[in-house]
Amino acid sequence: MKKTSDTDSPDKITIFDVAERASVSIKTVSRVMNREPNVRPKTRDKVLSAITELDYHPNVAARGLSSKRSYVVGLIYENGDEFSYMKDVLNGAFSVCETNGYTLLLRPLNLPNTNLKLQIKQFLTAANAAGVVLPAPVGDIAEVKDALQEANVPYATISPKNTDAEVGYAHCNDHGATYDLTEFLLRQGHQRIGFIKGHPDHAASSARLKGYRAALRAHKVPYDKALVTQGYFDFDSGRKATEQLLHLHNPPTAIFASSDDMAAGAMFEAREQNFSIPEDLSIVGFDDTPVASRLWPPLTTVRQPIEEMAGAVTQQLIDHLRGEKVTQFQRSFDCDLVIRSSTCQI
Repeated sequence: MKKTSDTDSPDKITIFDVAERASVSIKTVSRVMNREPNVRPKTRDKVLSAITELDYHPNVAARGLSSKRSYVVGLIYENGDEFSYMKDVLNGAFSVCETNGYTLLLRPLNLPNTNLKLQIKQFLTAANAAGVVLPAPVGDIAEVKDALQEANVPYATISPKNTDAEVGYAHCNDHGATYDLTEFLLRQGHQRIGFIKGHPDHAASSARLKGYRAALRAHKVPYDKALVTQGYFDFDSGRKATEQLLHLHNPPTAIFASSDDMAAGAMFEAREQNFSIPEDLSIVGFDDTPVASRLWPPLTTVRQPIEEMAGAVTQQLIDHLRGEKVTQFQRSFDCDLVIRSSTCQI
């Protein structure tokens, strides 16, 4: 006989249906879902096949009540951050949570914030979060980390400055990717390359500047601080920085913006000043967001595997929550150059 809870509709698939389809006990299904050891591979495969065939989706809240464990992962991020970046972070974290039977709950933060620590503690209590993922720059904010440590909630970080997360962190090779793209511009004949820095609160910003400087040094091109301007990873700061660069007595022939949004601002400002792209000015970005392929001309940029990075740290966090023996996760992900039409030889 099919068993249902008071909250289940008669037609809703339950763990009892999975056990019956796989010809195993409910306890065995639970062990497979929780990725516990000592389950025979053949048995595990039968259970996983039954879950797929029945399209079974466990009630995470009910699992938490019955086991007195939380199956919730929190993701705390800065409100107003780049939409495309956060979309990829959320997709990567959500996919891993869904696969592992966890719920992902989000908490945006407005920064700066004088009530930050209290808000984090309130979120942890309300969400009953077992662990938390922190994208940059939230993972470097002392009040956030203090609140998590005081609540004894483990966390993992994405692209942090400080690599002290209990569970671990992931980042892309910002230095190497920026070096490669700067070198690409140098080989096209550009000697005066403007550089728009990213937000100073992000670790990626300093790593990208160092990659730019290293490429100049390797090609024996003098570093000119007048060619380096401050940006904040948004369109307006990219436009403002480009205006400053193009008003130099000896303006650059190429501009490297540390994000695609800033590169879009650079393109807009360049056209306002009657520069043709790429004939008069080459422009490159970083991230390969959707806007990069929709600009005209399409933007040469760097693609970083944001979804993969978010998924990797989320999986590490869930493994840690399950009590698996895991060493601190420290992984650098490679990036790819995406060459389009916004650059040319001079």
